[in-house]
Amino acid sequence: MPDASSHRPRRLLGACLALAWLFVHQPTLADDALMTGVHAFLYEQAQGHGEEVVIEVHPPSAHLPPCEAPQPFLTHASRPVLGRVSVGVRCGEEGRQVRYLQAEVGVIGDYPVAARDIAPGTTITDELLETRRGDLSRLPRQAVLDEAEVLGQVAQRRLASGSPLQAHQFQTRPLVERGQQVTVEAQGASFRVTREGEALEPGGEGERVRVRFANRDLITATVVGDARLAVDF
Repeated sequence: MPDASSHRPRRLLGACLALAWLFVHQPTLADDALMTGVHAFLYEQAQGHGEEVVIEVHPPSAHLPPCEAPQPFLTHASRPVLGRVSVGVRCGEEGRQVRYLQAEVGVIGDYPVAARDIAPGTTITDELLETRRGDLSRLPRQAVLDEAEVLGQVAQRRLASGSPLQAHQFQTRPLVERGQQVTVEAQGASFRVTREGEALEPGGEGERVRVRFANRDLITATVVGDARLAVDF
């Protein structure tokens, strides 16, 4: 029968390995500062979407060195800070070291939906929309959060009543049609000149459209109203 004392080295080795694992995977004060900084950064970015913000930041890899003077930034600055997001962090005084963390951001807030079925080609007005409240992170990636973004635009497809709005479902209402006779205004510091021409393509407010004049000259002007364009000097 083996002596019980022969198992002691194995038990001691196992205990040492367990303590080493705990030491390696235990978050350090530097990790805490990094997580706190990223959490505060995401809260600042997301709080404009709603009143209640819930953020979960996944801890950094245990194999990375501490991040000194963390400076968080968004890897996709053009996207709303909702749902799963990637956060870059510059480390060190000069920010030469960069690492990336993953986080989940949930925001309870208001968003517009179709108040009734909307047919393609319909110009969007206040009466066609209503407000819902919920977790904005569960909406489609291109969801519209501010109805002002689509007011005056035209629905490209049928929108079902109660459905969230998505940016790709709309287009700017054309103020200029292809082949239409338009007025082009050129204005400078001390002069203002208007000419009549033919639009060679359609365009909505703020879009640039080519115009051909009777003498065959071509210019590109900005749509500023119904059949009206402007050129700045």
